[in-house]
Amino acid sequence: MKAGFIVFLVGYSLVLQAQHHPGQQKPLPIIDLSSDSSRQVIVAQGTKETYQGHPTTTLLPDGKTMFCVWTINHGGPCGPIKRSDDGGLSWSELLPVPKSWAQVSNCPTIFQLPDPRGKTRIFVFAGESADANVMQQSYSADNGKTWTEMKSNGLPCVMPFCTIESIDKGKKLLGLTNIRRPGETKENKSNIVTQSISTDGGFTWSGWKVIADSAGLKLCEPYLVRSPSGKQLLCLMRENATRESYYITSDNEGKTWSSLKKLPAGLYGDRHVAKYTRDGRLVVVFRDTGADSPIKPHFVAWVGTYDDIIRGKDGQYKVKLLHSYSGTDNGYPGLELLPDDTFVATTYIKYRPGPEKHSVVSTRFKIAETDKMLK
Repeated sequence: MKAGFIVFLVGYSLVLQAQHHPGQQKPLPIIDLSSDSSRQVIVAQGTKETYQGHPTTTLLPDGKTMFCVWTINHGGPCGPIKRSDDGGLSWSELLPVPKSWAQVSNCPTIFQLPDPRGKTRIFVFAGESADANVMQQSYSADNGKTWTEMKSNGLPCVMPFCTIESIDKGKKLLGLTNIRRPGETKENKSNIVTQSISTDGGFTWSGWKVIADSAGLKLCEPYLVRSPSGKQLLCLMRENATRESYYITSDNEGKTWSSLKKLPAGLYGDRHVAKYTRDGRLVVVFRDTGADSPIKPHFVAWVGTYDDIIRGKDGQYKVKLLHSYSGTDNGYPGLELLPDDTFVATTYIKYRPGPEKHSVVSTRFKIAETDKMLK
């Protein structure tokens, strides 16, 4: 039986609220789509016993085939994966995968990775195995029909790769995540951001190189955005001590990185994932952690430009996508842009009150719609 639409709410509300930050000339408008159930689709329903957590997605080049992978329980066993053949409007039953998938855990991520010869495979990465905090990976060479066993890639980690970008004109892949600071004796659960390079399409990876580390801060869950010109890489980062967010940039394909800078306050949040609109703006989805944000701690989207981020501007507006009935326990999203300009944002969230635990839920919107609502 295929997953269908959530039907417990009726209609939607449009709320333009003020999110004001010191030095900001105008409050940041906020549009609220969270009660519009016609936009929402359940990928995996939570129950009184089952917690569905930490999804990510990927959209194949046909513009309609989408995969979603997630865990059971918070950072728990991996294995659940589904396919949509209609751009996320409906979803298959659980797809068959090797038993080894259920023996690894912690926030799986899914990517389509090209090798230097142009062959693309779908990879799923997981945080650790039962006996080692070492990243695990599996791949499919037939568009998700079959998958290899989960195997270690040798990289110690807290999270699997949060973001992977093709660099050097497709010759290499740049993968980023967070690890504990080596040799740390003072900070509990320290976090620093590291990168690794693959030259063979994701099969093997170089040892970690630290690219962001600041005493007292716990930087984690990076996401790479390439500038509109293609010449610069922007790395957005979550931060667990202050609950603000930071970024660094690279002008040489990740060989070196800038110093650490704070993101505009409208982007304070956890686990950013970004896509460009057709007109060149950025949509960034995340769990809102802004101290002054009226839509904290819900699942939101930020709309602005690459230049807004670099210049420290707060963007154009924000969208409350889904309401969390379990506080900050949501996010880790997938974000896909369909050929008809529909964004599909997928998260884990307790999307309604009651005894049911978290579900994997997606919501759909077009920037043309939210622009019109803003006006």
